[in-house]
Amino acid sequence: MPRLARRAPHGALVDLGRLSLGGLPDRRVRAYVPARYDAARAHHALVLFDGQNVFGDAGSFAGGWHADDAIDAMPKKLSPPIVVAIDHGGPARLDELVPMRVDGRGGGLDPLLDGVASALVPALRSRWHLHPGAVGLCLGGASLGGLAALYGHVRTPEVFGGALAMSPSLWIARARIFEFVEARWRPTFARVYLDCGAREGARMLALAEAMSGLLRARGYDDASLMWRRDAKGAHSEAHWRRRLPKALRFLYA
Repeated sequence: MPRLARRAPHGALVDLGRLSLGGLPDRRVRAYVPARYDAARAHHALVLFDGQNVFGDAGSFAGGWHADDAIDAMPKKLSPPIVVAIDHGGPARLDELVPMRVDGRGGGLDPLLDGVASALVPALRSRWHLHPGAVGLCLGGASLGGLAALYGHVRTPEVFGGALAMSPSLWIARARIFEFVEARWRPTFARVYLDCGAREGARMLALAEAMSGLLRARGYDDASLMWRRDAKGAHSEAHWRRRLPKALRFLYA
């Protein structure tokens, strides 16, 4: 797929070094600061899991999302967020991005989220001018990263005001994420983008659509929830790259 044509000057990719989050092994964290960043006014930050896939193709398993290009191409009337990419833990990815333990795996997401909230978020706020509270921060990802983003928002909405969940792995841990979400109501501030491709399998699609319905029942409305069924979508980096611009336009409208 060709890269998006840029309609604005390219911003800056900032290496934040290797950070330990929640006592988990150190991993690389990078940030893309759009050219339209202005320290005189507040901005949003979008924290994405699976950081190896967020920007270029180098280091990605199957090609990157080129999120920097998607940010540059956002309409001028919207305020593009600073994108923060957290690398996954390699072989420990399944343990770190799944909130519930099942068959001896998973259960490491809570410490990771606590580390993001206690260590990474203050560092971001001290370096850049972000909106205060939940308005300033959103989590995002695809597949396991999409599951982690949705869970993180629902778990700690006072810190993470939204989630960008592409093709979330809602089936994992026997789909217990549904019980978790059902026990909670819509927070005061919330914005969730949720999608799934028709070529990702009937169960994946049905669970994603069911989650959309559950969020609606919890109080999410058209202003706070966008559900997208991608008729041509598959479970791959290329399709998440294609869907990212629309997700950004909804989250930062």
